[in-house]
Amino acid sequence: MNSHFERLLEKVHEIHDLEKAIQVLAWDKETNMPAAGNTARVQQLTTLRRIQHRLFASDEMGELIEAAAASLDSINPDSNEFCLIRYLRRHYTDERKLPDEFVRRVSQVSGAAHPAWVQARAENNFALFQPHLAQVVALAQEMAELYGYEDEKYDPLLDKFEHGMKTANVRAIFNAVKTELKPLLTAVAERAHAIDNHFLHQPFPVAQQQEFARYVATAVGYDFSRGHLGTVVHPFATSLSRDDARITTRWYPDFLNAGLFGTLHESGHAMYEQGTAPDLARTPLARGTSSGIHESQSRMMENIVGRSRGFWQAHFPRLQTLFPTQLSGVTAGDFYRAVNKVQPTLIRVEADELTYNFHIILRFELEQAMLNGELVAADLPAAWRAKMQELLGVTPPTDTEGCLQDVHWTRPSFGYFPTYALGNLYAAQLYEAATQQNPAILDDMAQGNPASLVVWLRENVHRHGRKYTPGELIMQATGQPLSHKPFMRYVTAKFGELYGLS
Repeated sequence: MNSHFERLLEKVHEIHDLEKAIQVLAWDKETNMPAAGNTARVQQLTTLRRIQHRLFASDEMGELIEAAAASLDSINPDSNEFCLIRYLRRHYTDERKLPDEFVRRVSQVSGAAHPAWVQARAENNFALFQPHLAQVVALAQEMAELYGYEDEKYDPLLDKFEHGMKTANVRAIFNAVKTELKPLLTAVAERAHAIDNHFLHQPFPVAQQQEFARYVATAVGYDFSRGHLGTVVHPFATSLSRDDARITTRWYPDFLNAGLFGTLHESGHAMYEQGTAPDLARTPLARGTSSGIHESQSRMMENIVGRSRGFWQAHFPRLQTLFPTQLSGVTAGDFYRAVNKVQPTLIRVEADELTYNFHIILRFELEQAMLNGELVAADLPAAWRAKMQELLGVTPPTDTEGCLQDVHWTRPSFGYFPTYALGNLYAAQLYEAATQQNPAILDDMAQGNPASLVVWLRENVHRHGRKYTPGELIMQATGQPLSHKPFMRYVTAKFGELYGLS
């Protein structure tokens, strides 16, 4: 191997290992750490994040990147070396724009905001979180200015989660989704009573929920020998290596969907990380290429697989044996229809496939308003209620069910929310391409077996990790740039059949 590249790789491995140590502490903070340990843990994380930032943003790192690039002139643009240097150059330029003092403040503010949010959410007391949110918004505004932008202030923040995507592009595609979904939603609403899902809302002992969650996660392809399922306030997945990709969910003792589909969702995230090529290990390429592509994998497992008719024909008998009283007289077909019932809900992570995107559009629009100074933290609850009524026709009776439901605004991660809806669009486009390239996938899915789909995803998405930008990856895998049309074809066919519209 080229000596200049070897020296760069040694530094990359060092920084990577430090990042994973940070993630271990962050994982423990969310899952196991006693509440009293928060102050010390924030201090520990802040120290490590500053060290990581200094190492990566150092003059030495810049020199190593450029020396390696010069020594690998005319290298194959599909090679790991080329893709790593391209990513490092871009990321290094961004990191150099963030002063060490700013990195410290982000860690400290976020560390204090999280427990305040947990308490505010539990007590339905937005006032406890409001001053922390104001600080987070100020950090996001400062971050946008530090990165710099040509068009909209939201652009540089969005770019960190979905490289190459502009706010105007997202706005246009979201407007198209809103416009084209409305007639379908109206038609479904007129037949709202065609599907009964009342049996999902009754006592379901958590121990049995956890047993079944592990079963279905395995069924879709999550490898528990390289994973772990934990319990948290807000579900997430984290990857410490391709052989240690962990998931979490939350359990409601009187509602089945949250733990079940939360597990499937996070399994999709972790399967992406487990599927990255081994030769990308200990580099930043051993991750999903963007938040939107990552979401496509979680939404694929949660919805396209986990809410398919074939999946429940295959796996409902196992669920019924765990809950014989609750599901007495319920058929696999009844359950399939119930978990796909369309109805405006208050909670994003519990929304159906048709209304989910409206939850994201709400957050996308509110983030821009806060970032641009058009909405202050104190007015967020009222703005949230108004926009929920406008987009979904429901009004949260509490802030816990409204603006306090998501963990994301405990840190300056503005730009992340849009990637959830982009993930729905990517997922539908990837699934359409997969079934066109290998029609046997449809037969397997009808039998509740997603294995051939997972093989296609491993080959066309997972193994590449972060080698390619999201735009490049979707073009390679599907032959087309991102479009909302496959999603519209998917939901029109599925819900047309479910509600007898076609």
